[in-house]
Amino acid sequence: MAKSIFRNAFDRVVDARRREADRYVSRALLSLDDTTLAAIGRNREELHRVAKGSYSFW
Repeated sequence: MAKSIFRNAFDRVVDARRREADRYVSRALLSLDDTTLAAIGRNREELHRVAKGSYSFW
């Protein structure tokens, strides 16, 4: 059965908010030094890739 228009719209809003949160967290993590990033299993290139989006409300 096909999704309703409301369910589809809700799913899109949730996905957009998730991507916005990912960008926010990535930008915050970029303020950490490379040693700390390595300790939590992240690297600067990955964070730059995720953080390069634009904020709608910023």
